[in-house]
Amino acid sequence: MKQLVVISGKGGTGKTTLVAAFAALAQSKVLADCDVDAADLHLLLDPKVERSEAFEGSKVAILDQEKCIQCGACLASCRFGAISESGGLFAIDPFRCEGCGVCAFVCPAGAIKLEPRLSGRIYISSTRFGPLVHGQLEPGEGTSGKLVSLVKQRAMELAQLEGRDLIIVDGAPGIGCPVIASLGNATAALIVTEPTLSGIHDMERVLGVARHFRTRAFICINKCDLNREMARRIEEFAAERGLEVVGQIPYDDAVTEALVQGKTVVEHASDSPVVQEIELMWSRLAEVLELGEATRTGPSHRGRG
Repeated sequence: MKQLVVISGKGGTGKTTLVAAFAALAQSKVLADCDVDAADLHLLLDPKVERSEAFEGSKVAILDQEKCIQCGACLASCRFGAISESGGLFAIDPFRCEGCGVCAFVCPAGAIKLEPRLSGRIYISSTRFGPLVHGQLEPGEGTSGKLVSLVKQRAMELAQLEGRDLIIVDGAPGIGCPVIASLGNATAALIVTEPTLSGIHDMERVLGVARHFRTRAFICINKCDLNREMARRIEEFAAERGLEVVGQIPYDDAVTEALVQGKTVVEHASDSPVVQEIELMWSRLAEVLELGEATRTGPSHRGRG
């Protein structure tokens, strides 16, 4: 089973737009949105949730008032300001609690225990282009990497169950835990960048993460015609490091129009130059991934799940 992970050094480069376009082009695949802090692939794919499951990625301290002897050991030990005292009664603020367990450890009466906390949810949905596995992290939760790993695990299980050959992953931007988790066991990574100084800098950073995991990386320059000089610098950067630039997508209002309508650009403007370039890029990636013809594309290059 092959895994293509689409990532970027920063948000807003067009990563999700490309994943949605690949979803329209590829067959026999499972889609996974691993940007669990700000998932948005569903906005273009209009999924129907088939089932969901709770994700308990962290713990929270619970105080039993009947056992509490008001000694104050927990208050003195908590470094996160999660424990307060009023009128001799102690209370734990679940929004400040980090689940470290120090309070439970120091409590002489055993009045505090750690319990699993709802940290998010995982959804398995159907779309017009096939199954989608996506997650949503609860506000303030810091377990995004764990949730991403579970989303990918569910996507692999679903692909095996349904006999699908490919998982296309919409990764998170940046170089943090969700990106690291997204790249685990990936066959290839497509790094989407823009022809700007910050785009080059961010591309270098995320490339370093991909290389750490020995993931074969490819580069796509989005809106390449906005700054031709910077686009050439990215090409030179890639050539010096033996990287292939598999796509150079021109700016096109058709992309914005498609987003406004909640469609992929492939559906909205099938004959536009931007779609032609995306199709060429997908053809190259399918070749690299050694996908069979049935997986590469559907009839008339407009594949449905």
